[in-house]
Amino acid sequence: MSTKPLIGINGDFRAARKDATALSWFNAGYYDSISAAKYKTGPKETDVTNAIPVLIPPLADDAELKQMLSMLDGLVLAGCTQDLEPVRLGMERHPSTRPMPARREDFDRRLCKMAVELKMPILAIGGGMQLLNVICGGSIYQHIPEDCPRALHHSDPVESTLRHVIEIVPGTRVDKIYGPGEIRVNSSHHQAINLVARGFRISATAPDGVIEAIESEDPDWFALGVQWHPESDSASALDMQVFEQFLSAVVGQKEPVILPMRKVA
Repeated sequence: MSTKPLIGINGDFRAARKDATALSWFNAGYYDSISAAKYKTGPKETDVTNAIPVLIPPLADDAELKQMLSMLDGLVLAGCTQDLEPVRLGMERHPSTRPMPARREDFDRRLCKMAVELKMPILAIGGGMQLLNVICGGSIYQHIPEDCPRALHHSDPVESTLRHVIEIVPGTRVDKIYGPGEIRVNSSHHQAINLVARGFRISATAPDGVIEAIESEDPDWFALGVQWHPESDSASALDMQVFEQFLSAVVGQKEPVILPMRKVA
């Protein structure tokens, strides 16, 4: 790859209201992490470079979205401080659920589905992992304290730097990223994966069994979801390796997956 890869990031969205216009944005940690992560381009120690982050707005037209994806080399599927709408998953809404704006969820679903069909390299973070799992046929727990009553505290309204240990499955991508030793990750979620989608496997869990990471079973497709936030200010230095492994997969992907789209005028 002679030029730096372009990594798309789905933005957050707030609908217009009486005192403010509609707004799209994303946390700086996402684009800072993509810009800071390095990958090897050659045998020399100085043969390293980074990627360029690109905001993907919530486009309404599928043809425009497909054209946008044709210009990208990978996708970071960012989560949201709000939740997936459980009614769309056949569940009654729990009182603690705060659904994200419909435009955001509609777009994220279309974006994720299209990226999965293209087998683009995907790094799904937080709620992005839950969405990836749902789009691929899995399910979620709507509220951990009730669905998993023996679970640890996975969120704290006061303690923004809550962390817990994860148990990594040997031989997985997460195992390759973090290696041996005790790994602690940040935690700020009340929803979680229930049934893992077909074609994916569990990469890591919390000590209580709550799923913390999943990955594609296809060795030729990098699709990794992590429940923690490696882009956050509360992330550890090791967490940068999540982005570095993702970028290595982007650079090493089989070009025919995406390039045929780029030939379309």
